[in-house]
Amino acid sequence: MINLYEYGFTEAEEKAAGAYPAHLLPGRIIEVQRGRYCAVTPAGEVSAELRGSFAHALEQGADFPAVGDFVMLAHNPRGASLISALLPRRTRFSRANFGGHSEGYAKNVREEVTAANFDVVFIVMSINRDFNLSRAARYLTAVRQSGAAPVFLLSKADLAGAAGKAEELRAIAGAVPVISVSSKTGAGLPGLAPYLAPAKTVVFLGSSGVGKSSLLNALMGETVMTVKAIRENDSRGRHTTTHRQLFRLPSGALIIDTPGMRALALWDAEKGADAAFAGAAEIASRCKFSDCTHGNEPGCAVRAALADGSLSAEEWKHWEAHRRETAFIEDHAAYLRKKREFFRNISRRMRRNGGGEDW
Repeated sequence: MINLYEYGFTEAEEKAAGAYPAHLLPGRIIEVQRGRYCAVTPAGEVSAELRGSFAHALEQGADFPAVGDFVMLAHNPRGASLISALLPRRTRFSRANFGGHSEGYAKNVREEVTAANFDVVFIVMSINRDFNLSRAARYLTAVRQSGAAPVFLLSKADLAGAAGKAEELRAIAGAVPVISVSSKTGAGLPGLAPYLAPAKTVVFLGSSGVGKSSLLNALMGETVMTVKAIRENDSRGRHTTTHRQLFRLPSGALIIDTPGMRALALWDAEKGADAAFAGAAEIASRCKFSDCTHGNEPGCAVRAALADGSLSAEEWKHWEAHRRETAFIEDHAAYLRKKREFFRNISRRMRRNGGGEDW
């Protein structure tokens, strides 16, 4: 028997689960791999798959379960249990998926939830060539829009130059904590204790090669993830984590590890960017014209703030980058919608004319 509350189950999930038939058990998804799920339930750990009716609803645009999700399932002690429903999420990490549905072609841009119901996100960066402030800002935006609390972890702090990199990161982090850690020496790991309380869930977010697997092994006190060497020429690592998985630490805290992601197409990035760079967003709102390009227009508050130093060029650059990404996603989504509608119209005309060539 498993106490689901030790896996982050709260009164909110208990209340939501009460609305479903008594034969369905609540569970938490702890692993997703190629459409197969593993979940913890009051009856133990089970393998699971989507119930047919639920899978059909997902094909119509609903969210697929992700690691960390709480679900309702029909328990099958002799085979795969059937996931019948997804409980409301408290937090989630999303990105834009341009791949469309399972048919294998892009029907539309849609939201892909990669982790759910977490309390803290450890944004893991290394002081080697992976260190990139623009990427750090992008990750911070993603965390802001997820609803969880961000914490920067500067890994491999045993290497030379760690102190200087930490100061660079603090310059864009604002009030977000920056903690230098070393899985090799154990330095900084005790400082993570406040975030690793029993039943609290933490997500690791960072590129391949930054040391997430080594950090997880150090926190677990055993080797649960294989560690692969990084390339010397660019400090990049091979993807050690190939699927998303939830681990329970000896402290009782829960860790969600995700595959390394270098390119992050943020979903609904505008909200996250405005939260991460609230100063830049507020200054831009003061411009005389609502469609100000911050070029030569009179009354541009951004140019004035850049000139008097109340807005740093670095913060403005990152905020603009996020805005451009949002515009790209929206434009691409509009293009795909128009393309889809074009072929729908052709199909309608062909059916109307009996499928003949003269349409």
